[in-house]
Amino acid sequence: MDARLSQLQHEISSVVAGLTDQQLSTHPSGKWCTAEILEHLYLTYTGTTKGVQRLLESGKPKVTPPTWKQRGRALSVLGFAYLPSGRESPPMVRPKGIPAAKVQTEIGTRIAEMDAILASCESKFGGRMKVLDHPILGPLTVNQWRTFHLVHGRHHIKQIQRLRRGAD
Repeated sequence: MDARLSQLQHEISSVVAGLTDQQLSTHPSGKWCTAEILEHLYLTYTGTTKGVQRLLESGKPKVTPPTWKQRGRALSVLGFAYLPSGRESPPMVRPKGIPAAKVQTEIGTRIAEMDAILASCESKFGGRMKVLDHPILGPLTVNQWRTFHLVHGRHHIKQIQRLRRGAD
């Protein structure tokens, strides 16, 4: 498994270890609870997996030329490991009500599945080719997808840590 995604698996597992159902569902007004944050992450991993699977089935990368705005966002996230707060997530990865126990049990598996499909994509297209568009960052290579998921996951892990501190 890629070291970044393995680290991500470990960090998510650690931050949610021992949380009660009440802690998973408690949130400040207008903010996501831990269960919703985990579901959002879960949906990003399944979404990436599905996108890369479709790409492999078609046999060619599905990318569009990046805009200047996408280039700037990609530099911020991938180059500086900075994901700004306050951006609304795309509709396809907003929490939909998947049971928290299912998400908590399966999230590590979803990361492993994503890692495997990304490795297949990398072996087919190489590590330097842009293979799939991210809805906000534009076209990314396999390694950029891995970095994105680590940075994005850590952004939300910090949110979960704040929620844990507030619940103690």
